[in-house]
Amino acid sequence: MVPIRDNNPISITPYVTYGLIAVNVLAFLYESSLPPQYLNGFFHLFAVVPQELSSSFSGIPVNQPIPEWLTLITSQFLHGGLLHLGGNMLFLWIFGNNVEEKLGYIKYLIFYLACGVLASLTQWYFSQGSLIPSLGASGAIAGVMCADIIRFPKAEVIGVIPLGIFFPTFRVPAYFFLGFWFIQQAFYGVSSLGMPTNIGMESGGIAYWAHAGGFVFGAILAPLLGLFSDNKSKEESW
Repeated sequence: MVPIRDNNPISITPYVTYGLIAVNVLAFLYESSLPPQYLNGFFHLFAVVPQELSSSFSGIPVNQPIPEWLTLITSQFLHGGLLHLGGNMLFLWIFGNNVEEKLGYIKYLIFYLACGVLASLTQWYFSQGSLIPSLGASGAIAGVMCADIIRFPKAEVIGVIPLGIFFPTFRVPAYFFLGFWFIQQAFYGVSSLGMPTNIGMESGGIAYWAHAGGFVFGAILAPLLGLFSDNKSKEESW
């Protein structure tokens, strides 16, 4: 089952959403070009390693060329495999444009990055001694999905089921795809580049705390940034 947008237009071009997708794709292409012996070091450098972040917060040097707090941002643009990247970017494309329209370009970018940072910190809080790199845009996208759903609770998404040469479609509530997204994340956990990364639980799966954190902070931050300040009427569908 593949979710797609309807053709109902939005009033702005979602440049920030397109830019985020482009940066994620470029970062993954670079990851894929690295020899396996260098990939683990790359992830340890630019993904969130909870134990190293804990040491940094405590003032203990971690001997890394970039500040450890910066990985809270760089980790959002790394992915453990093509399916992990593709699924996240699909949902960002579906849900991001409406949130970007309501918040505006600058506030939307701040919102996206803040949700990602706070999602990573939530995951770090529950695994402070872990040495497994945590990466992916999932926490930020959870925040975007939450903002879209609370702003457009009656919105619908078109689902497509590829059946050979036939592509039957059906409409479902947007919130249905929140659960569908979590199931996809579990699948991505076993479809990685082969490195032990916490795109999910340490043994493989979903980084539940990061997703929960992104979703909760999305519900808090989006209204504060003006998600509901627009009184213009708009059909709650796309």
